[in-house]
Amino acid sequence: MTTTSTPEAAEPDPTPVPGPEPTPASGSGKAPVAGSEEISATGPGTNAASPGRKFGLGAATALVMGNIIGGGIFTLPAAVAPYGTVSLLAFVVLSVAAVLLALLFGRLARRSPVTGGLYVYPRDAFGPFAGFLSAWSYWTMCWVSIAALAVGVVGYVDVLIPLGDGKVALAVVALAALWLPAAANFAGTRYVGAVQIVSTVLKFVPLLLVATIGLFFIDTDNYGPFNASGESVPGALAAAAALLLYSFLGVESAAVSAGEVRDPERTVGRASVLGTLASALVYILGTVAVFGLVPHEELVESGAPFADAVNSIAGGSWGGTVIALVAVASIVGCLNGWVLLSAQMPYAAARDGLFPKRFARVGKGGVPGFGVLATAVLGTLLIAVNYADDPDTAFRVLVLITTFTGCVPYLLSAAAQLYWLARGTRERVRPAGLVRDLIVAALSFVFSFWLIAGAGYAAVYQGVLFLFAGIPVYVWLRGRQENPGAPEAGTA
Repeated sequence: MTTTSTPEAAEPDPTPVPGPEPTPASGSGKAPVAGSEEISATGPGTNAASPGRKFGLGAATALVMGNIIGGGIFTLPAAVAPYGTVSLLAFVVLSVAAVLLALLFGRLARRSPVTGGLYVYPRDAFGPFAGFLSAWSYWTMCWVSIAALAVGVVGYVDVLIPLGDGKVALAVVALAALWLPAAANFAGTRYVGAVQIVSTVLKFVPLLLVATIGLFFIDTDNYGPFNASGESVPGALAAAAALLLYSFLGVESAAVSAGEVRDPERTVGRASVLGTLASALVYILGTVAVFGLVPHEELVESGAPFADAVNSIAGGSWGGTVIALVAVASIVGCLNGWVLLSAQMPYAAARDGLFPKRFARVGKGGVPGFGVLATAVLGTLLIAVNYADDPDTAFRVLVLITTFTGCVPYLLSAAAQLYWLARGTRERVRPAGLVRDLIVAALSFVFSFWLIAGAGYAAVYQGVLFLFAGIPVYVWLRGRQENPGAPEAGTA
C-alpha cells in the first residue's frame, strides 16, 4: 500500500498512546492501539466476530442505507411542512454534512478497521473513559431508537390489517417487529446481510420511483411559502434541521461493523459514502416530489404524505396500501441493521473491560448474542412503557434523546481524527492531503456540535442524564480491573 495523506500518513511515531489497561476481557496482553492489528478474545490476530461471513461492498452499502432510511422518510415531509420549503434547504445542508461524516469514518476505519469503530476511535486517542462515554452514548441511542422504530411499524400495519384501539394488540405487533430482526441476528451475520439487501431494495426502488416519476406531476403552486414558520430564515432552517437530523443517523453503520466487512480499510469508506449519497438522493428528491404533489395546507395535516403523493399521481386510494407495505419492509430492514449495531459497540467495549464481559461473547454466526438479547429486552421494556402510558408523551422524549446520544460519538470521533492529524510528523504528511483531512474532520466536528445544539434544551438535558448514568458503570468496571494486591494511594 502506498503512503497517502490519510490518517495513517498523518499518524505520529509508533509510540503507543495511553489507552485502556490490559484486562481479562480483552483476551490479550495489551489493548489494541490505533493502526495496530486488533487482538481479539478468540486469539491474537483474529477478530472475534470473524466466524460469520464477511460483508462485501454491496451488503455494507445496504447496511448503511438500510439504517439511514427507516420509517422516518414516510412522515418527514409532513413533519417539516409547517416550516415551508426552507426544509428542502435543510435537507441539502444535512446531506452535505452526512457525506462529510461518511468520509471521516472512512478515514478513521483505515487506521482502526475493527468492530466498534465509534468506540475505538475516541478510546485510542483519549483513553478508556472517552471510549466508554462514546460506547455508552451510542448504545443508549441504539436501543431507544430500536424501540421507537418497532412502535413505528404499528401504524403502517394498521393500514393493512385494522388493529383497533386495543393496546395489547398494538404492543404485540410492535414486539413482533422487534424480535423478528433480533432472531435474524441470532442466526448470524450472513443472514443479517441478506435481509439488509432485500429490505433495502424493497424500500429504495418504490421510494425512488415516487421521487422521480412524481417530479413530472409537480404543481409549483403546492409548494407554499419558502418560510412559513414566522421565524427568521436561519431560525426556521435550524428548527427544520432539528427535526430532520434524526433521519441521517446510521451513516456510521459500516464503521461500527468494520470487523464484519471484507477489506474494511477500503470498503468502509466507500460503503459509507455510497450509502449516504444514495439515501440523501432519496430524501431530497422524495421530499421535493411530495411538496409539489400535495398542497401545502393539506401536507401540514397529512399522516401519510407519500400515500397522498401517490394518490395525487394515480388517483384512487390504493397508494396508502402500497406505501404501508413499503414502510413495513423499510422499518423491519432498518431494525435488522440497528439490532446488529447495538450489539457491536458494547462488544468492542466489553473486550477492553469497559462493558460487562457477557457482551464480548460471540455466537457461531459471528454475532454478539448477549448484546442482541440485551437490546431486545430493553426495547421490550420501552415498548411496554409506551403502551402503558400515552405514546405521545414520555416516549416521545426518549426518542428525542436519541439525537443527542447519537451525536456524542460523532463529536468524539471527529475530535479523535483532529488529534491524530495534529500528532502527525511533517516528513510523513502530504500537505494537500493533510488540508483535506483537516477540513473534513473540522467540519464534521462543527456539524456534530450543531446537531447537539439543535436537539433542543430538553433533549440535551435528558441526554446528559442518560450519559452520566453510565459513569457508575464505568467506575465499577474499572475498579474491578484494579489489582487488589496493589498498594493504596498515599501508602508505601
